[in-house]
Amino acid sequence: MTGIEIGIASVVLIVVLIYLGMYIPVALGLVSFVGVLIIRGNVDMAVALLSESIADAVTEFVFATVPLFALMGLIVSKAGLGKDVYEVANFVFYRIRGGLGIATVAANAIFASITGSSIASASVFTRVAVPEMKRFGFKSRFTVGVVAGSSVLGMLIPPSAMLIIYSIVTEQSVGQMFVAGIIPGLLLSAAYAALILLMAYTVPNWVGGMESKNVADEDWAKMSMWILFKKLFPIVLLITVVLGGIYGGVVTPVEAGAMGSLAALIIALFKRAMSWKDLWEVLVETGHITAAILFLIIAATMYNRMLGVAALPTQFGEWLTGMNLSLGEIMALYVVLLLLLGTILDTASIILIVVPLFLAALDSYGVDLVWFGIVTVVGAEIGLLTPPLGISCFVIKSTINDPEITLFDIFSGAFPFAVTMLLTLIVLINYPVLSTYLLQFGLM
Repeated sequence: MTGIEIGIASVVLIVVLIYLGMYIPVALGLVSFVGVLIIRGNVDMAVALLSESIADAVTEFVFATVPLFALMGLIVSKAGLGKDVYEVANFVFYRIRGGLGIATVAANAIFASITGSSIASASVFTRVAVPEMKRFGFKSRFTVGVVAGSSVLGMLIPPSAMLIIYSIVTEQSVGQMFVAGIIPGLLLSAAYAALILLMAYTVPNWVGGMESKNVADEDWAKMSMWILFKKLFPIVLLITVVLGGIYGGVVTPVEAGAMGSLAALIIALFKRAMSWKDLWEVLVETGHITAAILFLIIAATMYNRMLGVAALPTQFGEWLTGMNLSLGEIMALYVVLLLLLGTILDTASIILIVVPLFLAALDSYGVDLVWFGIVTVVGAEIGLLTPPLGISCFVIKSTINDPEITLFDIFSGAFPFAVTMLLTLIVLINYPVLSTYLLQFGLM
């Protein structure tokens, strides 16, 4: 077998192994090791590949952002800031038809800016928003669909773990990727809000919900300015410390993660929302998340080097170039591939497997890799809402613990939001300036 044949076979085999249930880093590492062994016929070289990949991944400074932002997100969740954000959003939007749905989107967008996790958002707002929306007569499918759809904002609005992983794979600036995610994140949030308004007026029987006058007696609808301030101040403080520090060039993303974790801990202690037991649980979970992502990055480094040994990215790029495809046609092919893989793989796996293949081809087109990263994350994130994998939908199902709400209900409710994501993705592809505009101001 030639290096190209081995490279192509390895990609197919990795997808098959993951789909059959093998742990993703194990599949990537095993196939990479065997691939180098077959190409070079040298065990020592294959072992050297493994050891160098481990060393490079562990010593990568930018990786320190992963545990720090994970820690901050978990502390924020434990401190109950998700509930506070949701109540404030309800106060702002309850007078609008479908307002509690829009409030869920807005709260998720704000929550994402201090956690960076779609899974955390799905878990928190399933507990907070679903019971509240159902209490006011919103249909179950619409309710869980709103939560599922808006949860993906956590992977796009900075700080985002997926943007960090993409930065490591492509050697891009984490700060620049964070800046690039702001406008697309706000655009997707606005698109979701518009979708909810459209559905509330055109298919009210699908949406449900009471009139605003029936909601006006709720405590959160009568909040004083002082209570609003108390609920918003910790959130604004965290956003200012983390994102303001990064965008203002005052601190690096790593330093911002450390400052954000400390600020989140102080807020949690001030609110008396965290015991020593809770802190220990948060630290342990942070360790689990960090270890999982570290193994992914190690395996991805091995995979990238194996592809390099097989010369697959170069040959794949030459093949695409030889087909005389336009950039638009290549991006269409890329999006279709993202959508297909999104039905069976998680976002991180898609980034680690697909991105290295297209990098060589994109060089000849002068593609901005920051913009390409935003397109990649949004395209892969659609898979969080589509069967059979649909991680966000499964998280909601396991969290809600309601036998009357089936997985079919959740996927059905999430479908309009998946379509909206696809339309937003098309806009982002056709207008790259939406992803790169803020970078011209020197924000990092």
